[in-house]
Amino acid sequence: MRPLVSWMTKSDPVLLEFFEETGIAMPPAVGSYNIDGVSHPTVKRRLPVLDDHGLLRKVDEDRGYYRITDRGRAYLNGELESDDLESS
Repeated sequence: MRPLVSWMTKSDPVLLEFFEETGIAMPPAVGSYNIDGVSHPTVKRRLPVLDDHGLLRKVDEDRGYYRITDRGRAYLNGELESDDLESS
């Protein structure tokens, strides 16, 4: 089971799933264009938070591209506990 902790929103797992499914680095605009039900402002606001907690990584500072991390994959696979996520 994937825990949602205090800093997470219900959009976060959806964003991580999209990054894992595509397997590519992308900027917020690409994610928001392709994910139904998650607005561009939400995507733009949440990607840096997921980066701060190690679930995504910003791989291109100039263009703002993000990629899922091994930690993000571990979260999606249910391998992280709430304590692991809160302490990051």
